[in-house]
Amino acid sequence: MPIYIIALSAAILASGVSGETLKSPDDSPLSADSTNQVAQTWNWHAQNTDIVQFHPGFPSKYSGPNSLSSANEVKETVSLDLLVGARLWNGAEFHIDSMMWQGFGLSDTHGVDGFPNGEAFRLGTDVPNVNVPRLFIRQTIGLGGEEEQVEDSALQLAGSRDVSRIVLTIGRMSVKDIFDNNAYANDPRTQFMNWGLMANEAWDYPGDSLGYISGFAAELNEPGWALRYGFFQMPKVSNGTALDMHVLEAWGMVWEIERRFEIGEHPGAIRALSFLNRAHMGRYQAAVNNPERPADIEATRAYRYKYGFGLNLEQELIKNVGAFARVGWSDGETEAWVFGDVDRAATLGLSIKGEAWHRPEDTYGLAGILSGISGSHRAFLEAGGTGILAGDGALSYSIEKIIETYYDAKIWKTIHVSFDYQFIADPAFNRDRGPVSVVGARLHWEL
Repeated sequence: MPIYIIALSAAILASGVSGETLKSPDDSPLSADSTNQVAQTWNWHAQNTDIVQFHPGFPSKYSGPNSLSSANEVKETVSLDLLVGARLWNGAEFHIDSMMWQGFGLSDTHGVDGFPNGEAFRLGTDVPNVNVPRLFIRQTIGLGGEEEQVEDSALQLAGSRDVSRIVLTIGRMSVKDIFDNNAYANDPRTQFMNWGLMANEAWDYPGDSLGYISGFAAELNEPGWALRYGFFQMPKVSNGTALDMHVLEAWGMVWEIERRFEIGEHPGAIRALSFLNRAHMGRYQAAVNNPERPADIEATRAYRYKYGFGLNLEQELIKNVGAFARVGWSDGETEAWVFGDVDRAATLGLSIKGEAWHRPEDTYGLAGILSGISGSHRAFLEAGGTGILAGDGALSYSIEKIIETYYDAKIWKTIHVSFDYQFIADPAFNRDRGPVSVVGARLHWEL
């Protein structure tokens, strides 16, 4: 880990400050069970995540422009965020996230569609790069009735709010901040690291090369359910940083309905998602029909639609043990534009807290991922085409299969260390390459 990150981490941890102290009406600190929580006027939080991953050499009949290297490889990524929030007026919050990032994914983030490091961006850097991934205003409109307490956290000010409410968010954000959340498989900084477990990979969700985008989201929340809608910009080129300013031609829309429930006093939720994207995308079959080889998707680009659906389930089985699953489908005819090359996705897993072995803040996770592509997408890769992550120059098709297991251990206050192992069969849908084992370690702290 770079020395300046170590120094900054130590300074922030030593300060022990995380924003304005909440006070009760008599100016005494609020207790954890306070029911009349005073609205927090501002806060700040920080996080640092360092991931190192290694894979040994593996069998490979051939390699192409987007292949995972078949030789031994070690890569690391570093991220450091400083997040500040402020209350603007009644129900309105402003949040900004300043992020420093550095490093590369394995093979410059190529060759596996269930990519093993969720902190690895398609744009790697040898020197620290600074970005503002989030800059937004959130307006909450209470609809009356029962209230709930909100705890101080990153991107959230403490206070109280109506359970029945409308929430409007506008600005730059991660679409995943709002949609396709899951209690057990959502954040590669603290949970599973694989791309296929942090989101439904068949959902080509709007974002630039770092995974963030400008847009608008509206949410209606009720005691047992929620409805969400979002409208976002799209990048100008596939997985690029520049935005397409033809806002009437290039956009991504997403709808989600969430139903929360309990089974034997164990909480659970199911979320159904649908999306419709429009961007200057190519068409796989048109690229295959053109006699040029390798197949050139760029020559077929025009403003087109891409759509798909997803289902997301989480359920506590017993205390401290939860199960989750996602399934996803996209049309598979239009070029993958933002996230990954996956057209069909299915994941299933378990997350277990460590209370049974007297480590209540530790977590053990185990999950499996199946990823596939459509027939025309397959023909495109067979003809030497390249996508966001895949493109070995040829293809002997098979479903990509991944197992990930990790153990996250608290070592001091908010400092956690994780050890991770991923077994990848048929990387990038190609039975002529692999299998691959990826071993990783993660250091994470937050305030």
